[in-house]
Amino acid sequence: MRSWADRLVADGTSHWWVLLLSGTLWVLLSLAILQFDLTSVWSIAVLTGFVLFLAAGTEFAAASIAPALTWAHVLLGVLFFIGGIIAFAWPAETFVVVARLIGWWLLFLGTFQVIDAMSTRHTELWWLRLIAGAATVGIAFWAVGSLNLSATLLVLWVGLGALFHGVNEIFSAFEYRRVHEAASSRSRS
Repeated sequence: MRSWADRLVADGTSHWWVLLLSGTLWVLLSLAILQFDLTSVWSIAVLTGFVLFLAAGTEFAAASIAPALTWAHVLLGVLFFIGGIIAFAWPAETFVVVARLIGWWLLFLGTFQVIDAMSTRHTELWWLRLIAGAATVGIAFWAVGSLNLSATLLVLWVGLGALFHGVNEIFSAFEYRRVHEAASSRSRS
């Protein structure tokens, strides 16, 4: 029975490298975003829409490789996709709309990162995911509380959110790899 469970765990974590690749892309995207000097509502809307669509794709991919929380990943993916459509549909709206979208995105992202970290307290790097999630929630409250700030701050929120998301995925990838290798070696024994 143990061998069957180990094979199941090994199969479920065999795609750890997808998280590593996705996390690396998120970090690179965040570095690119943090270099932007955007001042127009249209630029902010396009950037936000792109990031939200990328977040939706990441969540849908996570739903296919993380069966325990499939519903949560699908729900977040749908919300991110809807947010991306809204960002493209009303580009001439004020920065308040974009700040709220980003604030909610960061709040959901940070909340799920904190929940994920707390549910994996027995792993080595759980506290790093907890810090990233708490920082993301803090930025979300800052974004929602300061709706009339400049475009530069909006870019900062998107960039830092992408950075925290990427770092969280990289940490998760290495944890999945460790679990995969342990389960693979046990199932062969």
